[in-house]
Amino acid sequence: MKKYRILYALMVLFVVFIGFKFFARSSNDFGHDEVLPKSTNASEIYLAGGCFWGVERYFKKIPGVLDTDVGYANGKTDATSYEKIGATDHSETVKISYDSDVVALQDILEYYFRIIDPTSLNKQGNDEGRQYRTGIYYTDENDKLIIDEIIRQKQEGYDKKIVVEVKPLKNFILAEDYHQDYLDKNPGGYCHINIGLADEPLDSKKDVLFKDKKALKEKLSEEEYKVTQENQTEKPFSSKYDDFDEPGIYVDKVSGEPLFSSKDKYDAGCGWPSFTKSIGGNINYRGDKSHNMDRVEVRSRRGDSHLGHVFNDGPKDKGGVRYCINGAALRFIPLSKMEEEGYGAYIDKVK
Repeated sequence: MKKYRILYALMVLFVVFIGFKFFARSSNDFGHDEVLPKSTNASEIYLAGGCFWGVERYFKKIPGVLDTDVGYANGKTDATSYEKIGATDHSETVKISYDSDVVALQDILEYYFRIIDPTSLNKQGNDEGRQYRTGIYYTDENDKLIIDEIIRQKQEGYDKKIVVEVKPLKNFILAEDYHQDYLDKNPGGYCHINIGLADEPLDSKKDVLFKDKKALKEKLSEEEYKVTQENQTEKPFSSKYDDFDEPGIYVDKVSGEPLFSSKDKYDAGCGWPSFTKSIGGNINYRGDKSHNMDRVEVRSRRGDSHLGHVFNDGPKDKGGVRYCINGAALRFIPLSKMEEEGYGAYIDKVK
């Protein structure tokens, strides 16, 4: 009898194990969303771009986006509904959770500007009204630095003023269940957005310079290599470009990408060359939590050289931004030689 009891107990354990494995399968097997592993670098941003059905479907296709929710943001009240948003002044908004190690906020914004008309006030596609206004709502103050810089750079490509609302998030309310993943449930539903644009790579992902570390060590000084390739910081007040005011442009020491103009340089008193803005759109922005600080790192786009950081303590009359840059990452080209060295298109940025 004892032998049969042991056999019976083993059979019960086997059935329990099989049952556990069955119910522990991905919940997708039962028609529910799969629970994604939490990213250690999960971030969030809230984007309003007209009808939130299409905005959500579009961003769900972007690599690095972890989750999306549609809702109503930045209205006058902390409660609303689809029928009431006109009165409460909320905008149709998508909460985007993303892995910043895979897709940076800068890239999220580049994807966003592909699908909106940023100069259209309270109207996108055929949808018109305050609830369809464009907006970028943030929960991290450092994000505003990146948002403002991207918009400033985008503005150079438009004659009309960009009217995208940029504000801290407030009064975000999840939309009704039937709005969530609407175009997944209703593939033939209306959408003014070209979802296929999500499949086209960003310019910032193209033509990244392949760097031969050995060749770079021969080309660069020890300090230049440590700064640009190992993210180190030069000693304050040690750069020849700190107390320097000749007219010209500053380019990436590694790739030659135009980065800053002497016209935007100023003495911040911090010991490093400082600028109020960049030129050429050749900078990538990345969150940096090293050394127990929460900062925004700036890197050259093609060369991927570490340049320094950007802060929001710059001159208020110049936009309030301070690019704090390692001089070791820069090469200066005087105005008189810009044409000769192939930078003639940037002369108007200096004069």
